Amino acid sequence: MALVVSGGKAATMPLQANALLPLCIKTKPRVLSASASPLFSPAPHIAARSLSIRLKLSPHVVSSVLSEDQATGFSGSGTDAFKLTYLEGNSWLWETSGLKILVDPILVGNLDFGIPWLYDAAKRYLKGFKLDDLPEVDCLLITQSLDDHCHLNTLRPFSEKYPGIKVIATPNAKPLLDPLFRNVTYLEPGESYELNARNGSKVRVKATAGPVLGPPWQRPENGYLLVSPEDQISLYYEPHCVCNMELLKNERADIVITPVIKQLLPRFTLVSGQEDAVQLAKLLEAKFVVPMQNGELEAKGILASIIKKEGTMESFKELLLKELPKAQVLEPIAGVPLEILTPSSDI
Repeated sequence: MALVVSGGKAATMPLQANALLPLCIKTKPRVLSASASPLFSPAPHIAARSLSIRLKLSPHVVSSVLSEDQATGFSGSGTDAFKLTYLEGNSWLWETSGLKILVDPILVGNLDFGIPWLYDAAKRYLKGFKLDDLPEVDCLLITQSLDDHCHLNTLRPFSEKYPGIKVIATPNAKPLLDPLFRNVTYLEPGESYELNARNGSKVRVKATAGPVLGPPWQRPENGYLLVSPEDQISLYYEPHCVCNMELLKNERADIVITPVIKQLLPRFTLVSGQEDAVQLAKLLEAKFVVPMQNGELEAKGILASIIKKEGTMESFKELLLKELPKAQVLEPIAGVPLEILTPSSDI
């Protein structure tokens, strides 16, 4: 079964998948394709359920085919691209220029902040995914210092496996990371670091200001702006949809990864989204928005019972269409690599 897109109109059909299917968005010409080559071991939810994948592509698309049997379409250079694999929660595996970057990993045990009676969350789909299932990783990227981003139950065994790995993190996580890793660069908002790719090119990582998790005078946590070696494609990521718009006004990002559904406590916003995510995408002139689903965990406990959601994926798409009609929303599937190549200027 397949999804076929032609002339900008998408026809969707159930897709039975039994392996991780790399999902590719290509430009000049743009081709959406899938192959049966897994990035790592199959995700249980992909084998267990029928997938209906919906994408809204540019009207300039001539034809695209998504198939579980073979990859079709034209090949591009692939030198400037991001391959994004969502690992649920705030966790990602990104690949660009041969570099594999692990982001905010939670791969050992549940997320419980050390107080499971208050909050205890497990992944919904990648339940059997372990550290050993990861491919070789080149860099660890940490956005925040709390357990849902800097998960010590994961980072302790990870540091034993990769003691010398390059780590880029918020300075707020220094007390947690220094005992575990020996090659850490802490970036304040506005500071940058260049990662050396295996092919000799460099990927630039720039820290941006994220939320303040404490008193107003506390240092903000981090978001990140990643720029590919040829400066042809860029990615912005901040997992709470909280940023300093004034500091971002001169930045641009082709890809924006952000929550779009708000998570609210009484009188407090845990995670923003909806109109804030739209304004973020508009400010950065995004061509692709990859919505996070970091609230879609199997959670229990007192805190979980009082967290309320506001907005839906559809309401976000409607808001985005009004403000940034050419942007494409690419909904990730946990465990399925999503590859985005250099966007053309007519998107």
